[in-house]
Amino acid sequence: MSSYDPHRVRADVPLLRRVIDGHPITYLDSASSSLTPRPVIEAMSRYYELRHANVHRGVYTTAEEATAAYEGARVAVGEFIHAAHPSEEIVFTKNTTEGFNLLVKSWGRANLRSDSVVVLTEMEHHANLVPWFQLREEVGFEIRYIPVGDDFRLDLSNLDALLDGASIVSFSAMSNVLGTKNPVERIAAAGHAAGALVAVDAAQSVAHSVTDVQSSDVDFMSFGAHKMMGPTGIGAFYAKRALLADMPPFLGGGGMIADVRLDGYTPAKGVERFEAGTPMIAEAVGMHAAVRYIENLGLAAIAEHERALTADALGRLRERFAGRVRVIGPSDVHDRGGVLSLDVDGIHPHDVAQVLDQHGVCVRPGHHCAKPLMRRFSLPATARASFGAYSLREDTDVLLDGLDHVIELFG
Repeated sequence: MSSYDPHRVRADVPLLRRVIDGHPITYLDSASSSLTPRPVIEAMSRYYELRHANVHRGVYTTAEEATAAYEGARVAVGEFIHAAHPSEEIVFTKNTTEGFNLLVKSWGRANLRSDSVVVLTEMEHHANLVPWFQLREEVGFEIRYIPVGDDFRLDLSNLDALLDGASIVSFSAMSNVLGTKNPVERIAAAGHAAGALVAVDAAQSVAHSVTDVQSSDVDFMSFGAHKMMGPTGIGAFYAKRALLADMPPFLGGGGMIADVRLDGYTPAKGVERFEAGTPMIAEAVGMHAAVRYIENLGLAAIAEHERALTADALGRLRERFAGRVRVIGPSDVHDRGGVLSLDVDGIHPHDVAQVLDQHGVCVRPGHHCAKPLMRRFSLPATARASFGAYSLREDTDVLLDGLDHVIELFG
């Protein structure tokens, strides 16, 4: 049963008690990095205080406890996304970006040829673009793009033709710029029907709605802990067990081997072959705590709360700033997340963000690591506000008052 109450979540987040330049902090940058609740911080502290040791090596008590905590985190993350084999299908990475580098430079390098086709979308984060470009420079395959329509949603009218002959389709579950939630199951089904594998960037969606890799039947998925109320420096790469078994190691060194000789090496089996060196042990403990925290709140409850916040904010922005502030994203909350990319007429997004900071409002200005998407809509940047499980309607009040000040100042 969900125990979700945004006020209780706020009480768990120490950073929200800060006052900056006389203003209580109004944190509206969860799409960049979510805030960390005390249970996550305390779990990591307990690890360092009571059982810090390297994993998969020592046989003394704290080493075995550390290994159990690390592997327990792997299972918890796998269960969180409903993996069929939680202990065998989750590789810990530094972040979502490293997950895509693992996919491209392990599976991609082993399977793609000059006549291969990779299908992406125009709304992708650079993490799901640049690694493919790097491999294309080596191999020479074709990249096709699912376009974004003027309604800020993927245009799937030509999907079957785009997928014809494709080896893989890789796309975001939710745009970090537009807030658009893409139809994962529909695209996955079409991809598989065309004989392609399916990879999903779940960085923006995994903490805001239920993720089920079995029901959606995706083959690969990547996401980071810091966008799901966990620590920085750790993420997860999911791959179906059979696919993972055939992927060559991405990094080499200790921990990822079964044997090393002077004439070569034999990699370990399973997920260990992708986790060279000492892993992010404390961070895995923190990610485990974040998973449990979110599960206790209830993802359905979080999603409904954020949907209400988004609908309220969109309505009030239209009413109060008609013709002055444009939201670059869908105008309704159907299949939409709590990301509001703002284009304030005649005012640079960096100026918008700096003035909002004077009110204690944290938003992110910039291209949001999605330059092709920005070019699609002829924008250099936006000022992006984004909600989290701890956000309140009062945060939107402060944002709107701050935007009044922005417009008055730059008029």
